[in-house]
Amino acid sequence: MSGEPAVAGRGVRDLVDAAARRLAAAGVPSPRTDAEVLLAHALGVDRSRLGVLAALGSHVEPGRFEDLVDQRAGRVPLQHLTGRAPFRSLELAVGPGVFVPRPETEVVAQLAVDEAARLAGAGARPVVVDLCTGSGAIALAVATEVPAAAVHAVELDPLAHAWARRNADELAPALDLRLGDAAGAFGDLDGTVDVVVSNPPYVPPGAVPQEVEVARHDPEVALYGGGDDGLEVPRRVVAAAARLLRPGGLLVVEHAEVQEHGARRLVPGPVWRDATGHRDLTGRPRCTSARRA
Repeated sequence: MSGEPAVAGRGVRDLVDAAARRLAAAGVPSPRTDAEVLLAHALGVDRSRLGVLAALGSHVEPGRFEDLVDQRAGRVPLQHLTGRAPFRSLELAVGPGVFVPRPETEVVAQLAVDEAARLAGAGARPVVVDLCTGSGAIALAVATEVPAAAVHAVELDPLAHAWARRNADELAPALDLRLGDAAGAFGDLDGTVDVVVSNPPYVPPGAVPQEVEVARHDPEVALYGGGDDGLEVPRRVVAAAARLLRPGGLLVVEHAEVQEHGARRLVPGPVWRDATGHRDLTGRPRCTSARRA
């Protein structure tokens, strides 16, 4: 799309307005934003360019855009349609077979980034492990924001691992990414790790995620944590962290807002100290941190 007005097609503003109404009627939470993102994607331009095209009175052929709007109205995730998901300063490749990273997980990554940056600032080369890495979001945030860190990540599901591999190759080729079970991963690092961070599956059995896109399209292996409380996988993550961390090393584990007290019980003394709950940007309990005693 050159930005020059075309002689056929429909106006940019009209297309966005009509798409926003369609998406709103379908229950999409952010209809106008999604309409703009999809039109920019269809045209191959930045979203900020749409205002310029509208001011110029540009007309475009709506075919591909209308197909994308149809799919979004059917609650296909926006990120699956564009193939990209923003996470902190990164743009990650995502699609079917991998959990789409959420803004609330950025606070989990922040805690890991802060600890790694603190150690790096003291002259150390911090060792960071991301268990259940999914798309690689948290591991890649640490690797790109704290270049001095040695970052390792593991993912059990082969499809998700393939997405993480693609993102690592693009954004942080030095990332040590492995395919395997978090519970037994990185035996070669036992007792040497400074930070273990994880956004593991934690949805309780029988609970249906409120977001339609999550319930229909995110892989179940990335959602359901097992056990009566959904915390069976997080328990394994905590056990792995106890093995991996050096004394004083930091653990950060994401959980659902209703699991705040259950997550606190995962890190009892005398193995752990300084257990602390953290809230996301919406004020909801989102993760628990603790230090290896």
